This record gives sequence, C-alpha cells and structure tokens, in this order.
Amino acid sequence: MPTGKVRYDNLRAAVAKVLGFSRQRIETQRWTAFRSHYGLDVFYCRPGIEGAHEKGGVEGDIGWFRRNHLVPVPHVDSFEQLNAMVDEWDTQDDGRRIGTRERTIGEDFAVEQPLLVRLPDDDFETGIWLTPRVDRFSQVTVRTNRYSVPVRPVGRKVRVELHASHLVVYDGRDQVARHERLMAKGGSRLDLDHYLEALVRKPGALPGATALEQARAAGKFTPVHDAWWAAARKAHGDAAGTRALIEVLLLHRPTPHEHVVAGLATAVRAGALTSDAVALEARKFAETDDRPPTTTSRRTLPANVISLTERRLTQLPADTRPLPSVTAYDQLLRLRAEGTGS
Repeated sequence: MPTGKVRYDNLRAAVAKVLGFSRQRIETQRWTAFRSHYGLDVFYCRPGIEGAHEKGGVEGDIGWFRRNHLVPVPHVDSFEQLNAMVDEWDTQDDGRRIGTRERTIGEDFAVEQPLLVRLPDDDFETGIWLTPRVDRFSQVTVRTNRYSVPVRPVGRKVRVELHASHLVVYDGRDQVARHERLMAKGGSRLDLDHYLEALVRKPGALPGATALEQARAAGKFTPVHDAWWAAARKAHGDAAGTRALIEVLLLHRPTPHEHVVAGLATAVRAGALTSDAVALEARKFAETDDRPPTTTSRRTLPANVISLTERRLTQLPADTRPLPSVTAYDQLLRLRAEGTGS
C-alpha cells in the first residue's frame, strides 16, 4: 500500500462536493471511512483542464489498456470471469516496457515494492446494507432488480449486503442467498433451489417457472435432467413424475452437481425413475471418482448399462400358468336371457 500523499481525481464515489477552486473537498462518508481504515493521505487534483497535468500518465495508461485489451469488447458470463481476465492481462503487462525506459513494468514494481507499507489485518467492508422485505413470490427488490430467496422468510425483512458485483442475503445471522448483481434495471435473478420446497406442494408450477428457464440457461438444469423428467412423467404421471424430479433436485444440496448428473444419466439408461435410484447411482459415482473436489471436468459414463426391467425378466422363471379365461362369465348372459323371457 502506498505511503505519503496519494493523488486522486475528483471521483464521485469519494467527493460529494468540490469547494470552489481550492483543493478542499466535502467527502462522502464511505470514502472517509475507507481512507481512514487504510491511513491514506489524499491529494485531490484540480478539476478540469487545469489539473490534467497533475495526474501524470494515468489517463494515457488507461487508454492504452482499453485499446489493447477491451477493444473489441470481451464477452464474459460473469464478473468473476472478467476479473480473472483483467488479472491475466496485468500479469502479461509486467513484461511490457513503456516507451524507451530501461526497465519493464514488473522490474519497476520490484524496485517500488519494498517502499510500500503492509496492509491492515482486517479488510474494509465495501458493501452497503439494505433491509428489503421478502414478497409473496419469495423475492427481494434491490435497486429495481429482483432476487430470489428461500421461501422461509416470506413476509419478513431480511438484510442484504450489496457489493459492486454481487449481493448476499441474510435472514438473521444465517446467509440464505447469494447472487451475482444485475446491472440492468427491472431484471430478475432467480435460483431454482430456493423454490423446491414450495414446488413439492405445487408441482404443476415447475414447467413454466422463470427460475427453471434461468437454470437451463445457466447450465444447472441440463438435458439429462429433462430426459429423466420426461421419462418419469411418462411412467408415473405429470404430478408424481415432477415431484420425483424435485426430490432429485434436492440432491444437489449435499451432492456435487456432476455426480447428480452422472447418476441421472445412468438412471435414464437403466430405466430407474425414482429419486432413490438416482441418489444411489450418484453415490456410486462419487465413490469411484478420484478427481480433486474442485475440478469441473466430467467423467465419461460406461456404455454397457443394463436395463433393470430386462434384467428382472431374464432372471424370472418361465410362467407355466394357463392364460386367463372369461368363459365362466358367460353364465351371466344365460341367466339374464332367462330372466327377460319370463
């Protein structure tokens, strides 16, 4: 962390008001707390053209970074992916030499690093706290956007810790939800897992649920889920088959996602259309999976999966009983005819 005076432009997050043409500023409360936490001695540049020379090559370096790394605009799936890309670009720039300078950026930083002071042991909490109320759809509204929470705190106020890229929802002291923050207005981010307890009572609401669409788009609800669901509904009916699927989705809480998907794939091939069978296959897959827990690669499923129905039929003894007959019921027709004649 730098020592002495640190130059800052009049960024809106720090400066609430510029006092005339002096260097005095009315600072925001969060910025005052931030710089006090890290012990920063700030030096504000003059606004406008008069202070352009006080910022050195900062503006030029930002322009270079934008032209070389952000043109064309990269497409990412999350802020985490974008931040990882920026970190990689920064690492690559350590080997870059600015103009005709003798040393590279990384070599200059190696000279400067011993002059920096150690960061405080405690991090500064940059998020802000909000207390929205959970509506009847099990959602909270934060800055015009809606985010799902579990159904338990419906009707009560919860605490939301809002950050620049994500938000965390607390019910009392318990963390109940975490979402990536939406940048647009009027959007919604729904987690299908938050609605499973309610969907058990109303399984007919699942096929058209927005949370299901978002789960499909995010890759959490895979084509394997759809295949098993279709087979379960065909075998048990729409309501019972959907409830069985919800029980399978509940397995994702204690079981890694890839293990449940592998169990579903095996169960589909074997014709095992119960949540217990999926749980058993997922457990078998977990026992034979020797990969590290953090890996995201998928295991190839065995092709020689035997249908449970075919296996039962091959092991049953031959049925020597005669075929059923309805001859005895013909007596009723004769008795009915005699009664009509009399």
